[in-house]
Amino acid sequence: MQPILYYSRNPNPRLALAVARHLSAPVTLEWAAPFHPRQADYFKSLNPTQRIPILLEGDRSLWEADAIACRLSQMTGSDFWRMGAGMPDMIRWISWGKETFVRACDIVSFERGTRLRYRMGPTDPAKVADGLARFAEASAVLNAHLTGRDWLLDDGPSYADFRMATFLPFNDTAALPLQDHPAIAAWNARLEGLPLWSDPFEGLDAPQLPPIAATVA
Repeated sequence: MQPILYYSRNPNPRLALAVARHLSAPVTLEWAAPFHPRQADYFKSLNPTQRIPILLEGDRSLWEADAIACRLSQMTGSDFWRMGAGMPDMIRWISWGKETFVRACDIVSFERGTRLRYRMGPTDPAKVADGLARFAEASAVLNAHLTGRDWLLDDGPSYADFRMATFLPFNDTAALPLQDHPAIAAWNARLEGLPLWSDPFEGLDAPQLPPIAATVA
């Protein structure tokens, strides 16, 4: 039986799906709502946090987008997840990004998008301000690194680029000031030029995210 990748349109499932489609991974793609009452028990048996993405190979369940990206690269024989000399540099940017740039994007995206989509209360302006301050600090480092280069690594696009950009496809609601950081904006445009990053849902039956419920801060 072909492995199954469970995904949705939320940021981390979207990330795993984009990797799978970018690599033409031999997996079955299945949209999932793991917290729906009819699916909750099943997904809790696959992941104690009940969250997706999940890659199911036989009776082996692998969760967390980074681990799934590594496994998909193994399955396809791709160096998108670097396995050789470039691995430390790739992991450096994955690790730094998740703690700084990605985290800042997440804070703002949650307040201006997720919170309102899922009726979790109004946007918290203090948290938005905190996220934007973190974004400015991280972006100064990232913009400097990307100036004069196309990708995070010297030898072409890697999973580090996808991970760093996890929340940028949601910037229509997050409204992060990418325009203030020209090298980041240009790098993001290059990513958007990759069709299966720009729209990993093409041709799939994937319900749209709920609409934004209120005006954001």
